[in-house]
Amino acid sequence: MAADRDEKDVLDALDREATEYQKDAEISRILNTFKLDAYAILDLQPGVPESDIKVQFRKKSLLIHPDKTKNPQAPDAFDRLKKAQAELSDEKKRERLDEAIADARMLLIRERKWTVDEPELKTTAFAKDWREKTKEVLIDNELRRRKQMKAQLAEEGREQRKADAEVEERKRKRETEVAWENTREKRIDSWREFQKGGGKKKKKKMQPIG
Repeated sequence: MAADRDEKDVLDALDREATEYQKDAEISRILNTFKLDAYAILDLQPGVPESDIKVQFRKKSLLIHPDKTKNPQAPDAFDRLKKAQAELSDEKKRERLDEAIADARMLLIRERKWTVDEPELKTTAFAKDWREKTKEVLIDNELRRRKQMKAQLAEEGREQRKADAEVEERKRKRETEVAWENTREKRIDSWREFQKGGGKKKKKKMQPIG
C-alpha cells in the first residue's frame, strides 16, 4: 500500500514537472513570436472565427497566467497575450491585420509569378514564407504609421505654437489697453493743468521802432 502511494506521488510530481515545462515552453514561444502578428502570438491561423479566438485566449491564459506559474517572464508573456486578443477583438485593427496578411500572400505570388491556383500555395514551405513576408509587410506598415504620426504631431505642434502666439498677442493687446485706461485720469489731469495756465503762452508786446 505504501508502494502504491509512493508511485502515485512520483506520477503526480512528473505531471507537475511536465505542466511546468509546458508553461515555460509556451511563455518562451509567446515572447519570441513577432509581436505585430496577433494571430501568431495566439498561435492561430488568420481568418479564424471570433469564437476560436476567445477559446484559444482562455486556454493560453490559464496555462501561463502569472498566478499559475513561478516563471518570472510570465507577466510579460501574459501581457502580450492580452494585447493580441484585444487587437483581434477590435474590428478595425483585425481588418488591418487581415489586409496586411493578404497583401503578403499576393506579393509572394507576384514575386514568384504564380497563379492563385498554384498547388505550392498549400504547402508548409509556402506557409512559412508567407509568415515571413507578413512580417515585412507589418513592419513596413508600422514604420509608415509612425512616420505619419510624427508628421501629424509636428503639424499639431505648429498649430499649437501658432495658437499660443495668437493668445499671447491678444493678451499683450489687452494689457496695453488696460494700461492705457489706467493712465486716463492722469492724462486728463495733465491736460486740464495745461489748459489752466502753462499751456497758453502770453504774446510779447511789440516795441515801437524809433
